[in-house]
Amino acid sequence: MKMVTLSPDQFDNYASAHRYRSYFQSSSYGNLMAKFGYNTHYLGIINDQNKLIGASLLLYKTAFMNKKMAYAPRGILYNYENAESLNEMAEKLKEVLGKQGFMLLRIDPYIPLTVRDNTGTIMNFNNKGNAIIDNLKKAGFSYKGKTLFFETEKPRWEALIVLNRDVREIFSKFDKRTRNKIRKATNSGVEVFKDDSYNVDKLYEFVGKKEKKPLSYFKSIINDFAGNVEIYYAKINTEAFVINSRRTYEKEMEDNDILASKVQDVTLDEKERDNFLNKKMESDKLMTSYKNSLVTSTELLKNNPDGIIIAGAMVITYDNAAYIITEGINEEYGYLNANYLIKWRMINDYSDKGFKYLNLNGVVGEFEKDNEYRGLNESKLGFNSTITEYIGEFDIVLNKFSYNLFEKFNKKK
Repeated sequence: MKMVTLSPDQFDNYASAHRYRSYFQSSSYGNLMAKFGYNTHYLGIINDQNKLIGASLLLYKTAFMNKKMAYAPRGILYNYENAESLNEMAEKLKEVLGKQGFMLLRIDPYIPLTVRDNTGTIMNFNNKGNAIIDNLKKAGFSYKGKTLFFETEKPRWEALIVLNRDVREIFSKFDKRTRNKIRKATNSGVEVFKDDSYNVDKLYEFVGKKEKKPLSYFKSIINDFAGNVEIYYAKINTEAFVINSRRTYEKEMEDNDILASKVQDVTLDEKERDNFLNKKMESDKLMTSYKNSLVTSTELLKNNPDGIIIAGAMVITYDNAAYIITEGINEEYGYLNANYLIKWRMINDYSDKGFKYLNLNGVVGEFEKDNEYRGLNESKLGFNSTITEYIGEFDIVLNKFSYNLFEKFNKKK
């Protein structure tokens, strides 16, 4: 076995056919990260028959005394099931990369460990997953452990919506709250469109506060993944918002008048009148809410007759699937649930294109209804999403002497 340097094209040709392929393991991603402080290296692994049996994009920075820390995003593309071959690869990594000034390599292979439903119940599992973890440990990789949260580099849990069904059937499987939020957004005059002008500046208004990455990062995605990026926006049609708000308010007024007459109806017994009284009190609350919405919508129409954009999302398409890279909303209009409607539009669009699934990005691997992190997952799990749990992160020390010095230096600091 030997290690070689691949050209970007050689690497992409190999990666595009690998079972653990990911857009993170692509020259497009390498080009992107090279603009933001990372060096890139395309590593090839060749067996004794001179056949390419593994490859990886390595991202690295100089960390200490000109020594390098490397990361293989979504892991080295390799057969982790063969323990003997994996051991040999690990030794070659230490021998070759260690001599080149690398002291640590981190990987997080795109290998599913379990597939679960949106309640966390295991539907399928990788019967070789635990063996792969053991193989990596025996080869010298230190396991960073299973975590319910986001790991150092990439999410260990991801939610996705399978698209190989009629969209009406997909919609029927959403939980009731999600269906109602989609309907509310539509009834409030929210409309979703794809932005062919790729206005990233507008998107960044919604995502900038939560993202650690600068605006230039998302602009670079447009160029480096050219032809495979889409931006969705949700816009309030302010005229429709007023019409729908008025209609909803007037309908509730009619219902409230009927309930008021029932409360005053002496032909009903006390229990029935109490029941109608409780319903009227709820209707009173709704009337206040709907009246406020009418006032808000009227003011919006006055100030924004052409509408106002309130949410957005960016998607990368790869290998017949779509991945939400980032999404955000104007919190002032969060109650209109525009982010739910954007996802519903994506589901329709990518189903029409015959895509396999829509990846909603990371979730927390905690699914109990009363857990404190449930809210982090709600906007994704409500879509009856399927959850993939990956095997997690592993580190391998490539040069013990350099790494030990690095560790001691950090402890002193």
